[in-house]
Amino acid sequence: MKSSNIGGQAVIEGIMMRHENLYSVAVRKPDSEIELKVEPYKSIVKNDTLKKIPIVRGVFNFIESMVVGTKCLMYSSSFYEIEEEAPKSEADRQKQEKQDQWLMYGTVAFSVVLSVGLFIMLPYFIASFLRGVTSSDTVITIAEACVRLLLFFGYILLISRMKDIQRVFMYHGAEHKCINCVEHGLELNVENVMKSSREHKRCGTSFLLFVMVISIIFFLFIHVTGFWQRVVVRLLLLPVIAGVSYEMIRLAGRSDNKIINLLSKPGMALQKLTTKEPTADMVEVAIAAVEAVFDWKAYLNENFTSTLNEEEIEA
Repeated sequence: MKSSNIGGQAVIEGIMMRHENLYSVAVRKPDSEIELKVEPYKSIVKNDTLKKIPIVRGVFNFIESMVVGTKCLMYSSSFYEIEEEAPKSEADRQKQEKQDQWLMYGTVAFSVVLSVGLFIMLPYFIASFLRGVTSSDTVITIAEACVRLLLFFGYILLISRMKDIQRVFMYHGAEHKCINCVEHGLELNVENVMKSSREHKRCGTSFLLFVMVISIIFFLFIHVTGFWQRVVVRLLLLPVIAGVSYEMIRLAGRSDNKIINLLSKPGMALQKLTTKEPTADMVEVAIAAVEAVFDWKAYLNENFTSTLNEEEIEA
């Protein structure tokens, strides 16, 4: 496998794909037509040096991914909203766009706060009750880790059973299958995509699992006294944890090292819950999103032509 550096996200009845400075959103509309939008990817970091600093670049990449992902989700959901009877004027449309922008930022902020509260702070508060039984920081931190993992796995298991989310997970599977298809040297078509794997080492699910595990390691070895000091330390370490997790995912996507592959297996196993087998029409949407931002034919010619020629000679 050779990394294509293309990444994506499932949205409502569609796929977002990003490659370098472009991202696309392909959505299957209620009338069964595919709506495709392509826009430049504008980074919040203008300094190229910051984009190259390990861990730091991961923090900014995480924020950008949240913003773009939420924007694409809102765009895809707009095709399934109830249409208003009266057409909007230009002034009303501009006002709506500003409202949508603020709604997007609010949604991102709320998602981050909710995630931090549920998966970082709540496990700490629950484990803190053990201080009435034991004074061992190690025991309490291990208990906190167990609670955190239980909440995380429980959350994934719960949402994977929701009917609407299952369709999103099917598109998630289509996204992975497309990327795996081209990264394994196959022509990008429905047949090849359908037989490709729906698990990928650079998946956001794997990133979240790395966040969980790395946070456990950090909190296990960093000890401070005082309830509120521990709370502050956990909050201050979050960007570092996100940055380290990003570097792990980035390394996994670029390496076939046996140790790296072994570390990637738990995340890929978890993807069996967050991805589902897509239908052929879902794959068509994913292919449209890929082709809008990525020249897969040039990629195959550059990375697999010699290999394919050798196979033809041997045959």
